[in-house]
Amino acid sequence: MPRDFEIVPVENDRDRNAFIDFQYELYRNNPVWVPYLRSERIEFTDRNRHPFFKHGDVAFYRAVRNKRTIGTIAAIRNDNHNQFHQEKTGFFGLFDVIEEYPVAEALFDAARDWTKAQGMETLRGPMSYSTNEECGMLLNAYDMPPVVMMTYNPPYYPTFVERYGFKKSKDLYAYRMDTATFLDGGKGIPEKVLRVADIVEKRHKVRVRKVNMKRFYDELALAKQVYNDAWSRNWGFVPMTDAEFDHLAEELKAILDPDLLFVAEAENGRPVGVSVSLPDVNQAFRHVRNGRLFPFGWAPFLWYRRQINCLRVIIMGVVKDYQLRGIDSVFYLRTIQEGARKGYTWGEMSWILEDNIPMRQAIEALYGTIYKTYRVYDLSV
Repeated sequence: MPRDFEIVPVENDRDRNAFIDFQYELYRNNPVWVPYLRSERIEFTDRNRHPFFKHGDVAFYRAVRNKRTIGTIAAIRNDNHNQFHQEKTGFFGLFDVIEEYPVAEALFDAARDWTKAQGMETLRGPMSYSTNEECGMLLNAYDMPPVVMMTYNPPYYPTFVERYGFKKSKDLYAYRMDTATFLDGGKGIPEKVLRVADIVEKRHKVRVRKVNMKRFYDELALAKQVYNDAWSRNWGFVPMTDAEFDHLAEELKAILDPDLLFVAEAENGRPVGVSVSLPDVNQAFRHVRNGRLFPFGWAPFLWYRRQINCLRVIIMGVVKDYQLRGIDSVFYLRTIQEGARKGYTWGEMSWILEDNIPMRQAIEALYGTIYKTYRVYDLSV
């Protein structure tokens, strides 16, 4: 049966704007979706501005019917990933589509063909553009908005992906923890966690302190030392370049809460762990429906930002030779204590690999429960 649409590459700024605009059109009437800032999406897809393009390439495609965009996908080659893992894996991301499988199928064809032409043997996704950014397809909890820097998709997406032939590669969990659990009338902080925290500080001589924002760039240098060591054994890990790390830090700087940022230091002052939690600014961005702060988006954003009651633990890692000493438990304990003091009523720990048992046990020891699951898929090309 002939198609009544075509798949076209993004070749200029006009095409790129149409690519970006489609997501706002698709989710316009979805009260759960949180719009990205358009300025951020423009930078994210700009080859001259985003640091990913210094070590990778992306082909952007649109599905078009009667001059109207009805689907998008990005086909991605990440040279750093393939060099680090000694693989030939391509990726797809920025996938959105109307509820018509033939359109999704054609978009997947385009991504598969492009990555195969790049010499890849596997197509993995969704990732935009790597595990250092947003990844995973939501499998449940479609009635709940995503927290900051987490993804959302309609329930028909996994059906389309699996119908095409993609198979599960890895599940990623989002845990929920409620502050009330640890306050008067709740279960309180488990004695075991308090004991572990005491051992970390006394026996292992590790000090956990807050980040000093007056020395932001010095502290950033410490975080860089920890990051690429702490996560190097994790599935899908890709070392962040200095440019990527600095870019992320500058993006987050405006929303960081110094009371939710921690560094663990050994007795000799060596940084051995880092923990970063963010206020869930998505609770405010939900009310900036068109993705534009100017000229009218600032007022609702500032109003709802004052009502944020959730935080997300986005980064938590310990260097390899200090892992399994309980430092992660101390990070969680300090985050809970500070979060409760500042009025956050709940937090999300995400994302956690399904087979990261030590991290999952640390969260579950503090009564954390899985409330969302995201899946990354693979396809042989």
